[in-house]
Amino acid sequence: MLVFKFGGASVKDAEGIINLVKVVKKFEGNQLLIVISAMGKTTNALEKLTRAYINGDDDVHAVFEEIKKYHFGIITQLFEPSNPVFDEVANTFVEIDWIIEDEPHDSYDFTYDQIVSIGELVSTRIVSAYLNKEGLKSQWLDVRGYIHTDNTYREGIVQWDKTRAAINRDIPGFLQKGIVVTQGFLGGTSENFTTTLGREGSDYTASIFAACLGAESVTTWKDVPGILNADPKFFEDTVKFDELSYSEAIEMTYYGASVIHPKTIKPLQNAHIPLLVKPFTDPGAPGTVIKDEVINKFLKPVIILKQNQVLMSVSAKDYSFISENHLSTIFGLFAQNQVKVNMMQTSALSFTVCFDFYEERFKKLLLGLSAGFNVKYNESLSLITVRHHTKASLNELTAGKTILLEQQSRNTVQFVVK
Repeated sequence: MLVFKFGGASVKDAEGIINLVKVVKKFEGNQLLIVISAMGKTTNALEKLTRAYINGDDDVHAVFEEIKKYHFGIITQLFEPSNPVFDEVANTFVEIDWIIEDEPHDSYDFTYDQIVSIGELVSTRIVSAYLNKEGLKSQWLDVRGYIHTDNTYREGIVQWDKTRAAINRDIPGFLQKGIVVTQGFLGGTSENFTTTLGREGSDYTASIFAACLGAESVTTWKDVPGILNADPKFFEDTVKFDELSYSEAIEMTYYGASVIHPKTIKPLQNAHIPLLVKPFTDPGAPGTVIKDEVINKFLKPVIILKQNQVLMSVSAKDYSFISENHLSTIFGLFAQNQVKVNMMQTSALSFTVCFDFYEERFKKLLLGLSAGFNVKYNESLSLITVRHHTKASLNELTAGKTILLEQQSRNTVQFVVK
């Protein structure tokens, strides 16, 4: 039994969906569960729609119409007008119509999940319908009835016992009848509300299903040849890893490597299930395999760039030392506002921390901290993490940049730079 995950880039247009079917046909005869992300940049567009709705902007309906136009443009290229997928997708989009007809009254994170989740629900309807059209028997599955989470919106915490029981109750029987197509990134609460698992969480969804079902492997199909030592959008002369150990992959994703969601690896490591990262444009290519007991030789440093960072320094208003009690309060506010720490440093009088900028969370965090502490911060910074570094690589990466914070351990160096 195999689990496949296709990201947004692989289903961004009709050509991509046709290619997806070609890839799937190469694996006929295998039991196959396919996890699909939202199409192209749909998640970004739905985030824009959510902000416009919450802020009461005039372009809410115009933004929504663009999203619908994009999807129906793809459907029109793939199906005859009589195909029921047109009505299925229209009925799915109606869920957003119901939300934006009313004034916003729920929290931003709750509203975000109810709107943004529609991207995956629509993309899977289209892909499942096209698989059936091409003679590959497919069943559409609503993941929200199988991946159960708590009520932490935008960062749903998986309830593993309940999730495992639900998956093992139904999915093996479905797989015997044909391909199962479901949504990445989504979960459901006990009150039947939708949660999301964090941006780029579709990889995590695939690993949850694989771990619960004891899959042979997980393959995540990407627009890159495998896992590279750096993002080719920002760095030249990148090299591909043929294989990586689970532990190295976990370190890379922890520091922000975007090719895999950070939570993806651990369930697979626990179940000894390999993760393959392969190019959807060349399914026969070897890609990268992440598995147990790999001895990695790093011919080039691993470079991870995170942009849109905030560097914040927090000090006590009475100029006392930063104590454990202060740190407990500070970390409590970070946890309460779902702000993840990317790098931190403590001195006698201040606590300095680097994190991703999300406007709503940042405002709440700043308000909470300012009540008891002096707070200074810089925005629009970058965090560069280098693993298995050389002196030459560090000099090259920091040339011409102002370093605001630096940390170094045996294998890893981090710089916050302007």
